[in-house]
Amino acid sequence: MTSDDARLTAVVEANASDLLTYLLRRVGPDDAPDLLGETMVVAWRRVSDLPPEAEHARMWLFGIARGTLLNHARGQRRRWALADRIRLEPTADRSGPSADAGAEVRDAIARLDSEQAELVRLVHWDGFTLAEAAELLGIPASTARGRHQRAKDELRAALSIEVPLA
Repeated sequence: MTSDDARLTAVVEANASDLLTYLLRRVGPDDAPDLLGETMVVAWRRVSDLPPEAEHARMWLFGIARGTLLNHARGQRRRWALADRIRLEPTADRSGPSADAGAEVRDAIARLDSEQAELVRLVHWDGFTLAEAAELLGIPASTARGRHQRAKDELRAALSIEVPLA
């Protein structure tokens, strides 16, 4: 085992649980383990790019996981588009409210612009700081702050939350 392999093994062992949680929140328990495996395969292929600092290595792994999620989402969109083209009859009415807790918030987040929604998920679900989320998304921290503020404003409006005057 080379020193790069040993370093990657240590980084993966330290972050696998957080990576799996990150993936579970986005794709659910059916696909998350497979996407974690795909993330690890890509990381092993790119082991020479592994940053030396632990925190940068963690962000590097999450960046790979995000790319894996984006590839997965593109594949799903293609599958759904195909299913829509071949579907002859509409499915049952989906207008009824979801029975699970938090569905209203998840739905409101899903209605945000995709970049804003991902920023909200990274900060509020995965515990990243705005600066870390900005790094992961490949945008300046100032851009992330503006998007985050707009997302919060849109969520407040969507959820009809009153903000007390300070």
